[in-house]
Amino acid sequence: MLLRTILAALTATAALLVPATAAAAAPATDSTAAPGSATATDSTAASTGTAEALAVAADANPVIVVGGLIGISIAYEPIAARLRADGFRVSIYQLPGLGFGDIRESARALASYVDQIRAATGAAKVDLVTHSEGGLVSRWYVKFLGGTSKVDHYISLGSPQQGTYVANILQFVGLGSCAGIVACQQMSIGSDFLTGLNGGDDTPGAVRWTTVRTWQDELVRPVGNAALADGATNVLIQSWCPLRVVGHLGLVLDGTTYTVVRQALTDAAIRPNCFAL
Repeated sequence: MLLRTILAALTATAALLVPATAAAAAPATDSTAAPGSATATDSTAASTGTAEALAVAADANPVIVVGGLIGISIAYEPIAARLRADGFRVSIYQLPGLGFGDIRESARALASYVDQIRAATGAAKVDLVTHSEGGLVSRWYVKFLGGTSKVDHYISLGSPQQGTYVANILQFVGLGSCAGIVACQQMSIGSDFLTGLNGGDDTPGAVRWTTVRTWQDELVRPVGNAALADGATNVLIQSWCPLRVVGHLGLVLDGTTYTVVRQALTDAAIRPNCFAL
């Protein structure tokens, strides 16, 4: 029943999103330091919608928004719309079978999709903006399926990089091993899948790795499990904006989170705008 409740909640929330239209191993860099310790980003470069911003985006890599578990493509139109408004070429990748199956199979399908986008656009590389399970799918692709030569920026929003107790607790309450859902089993803390994914370098290749997490994430617990090591830039929204309330699904709608995504894609200094809508 708990699993069914969780799935129902996710599906209902996704449905609510339909009308929305815009809204070498080194220590990890975690943007949890006080905002004053970071270098301020030039306000013109950081703002959206300006001619300069559009010109920068026009020369940027194609962006693929990779959805998560039960993440129907329409649910990611709000963040895709923001990116398009800033001039990025954007497509949305819905996980096969809505992400219920083997994450490794989803990664193989993503590899084919990336090649299709590269062929269609003539781009050598793409940028991946990923949500939840989509971050694990994308990491497997980059790490094991040749993605290091085809991906420039990797950005995850609320991805259980080290697993989540929400998956583990299903067995505790008597639903067995995630009620037989393979992806849920793989997202359980200590799973064989995560052991393989997190073995060795978290951030291989020349890919620029960024993770974004929020204290109010209902599905990734503990929230620190959404971060990566080995030189990744890890951003906790509330370290910059203590009063900002952002849930797991809210990460693809939240304006402050989007400012981080945009800064990461344009290699700007990470300085979230706490008042962004």
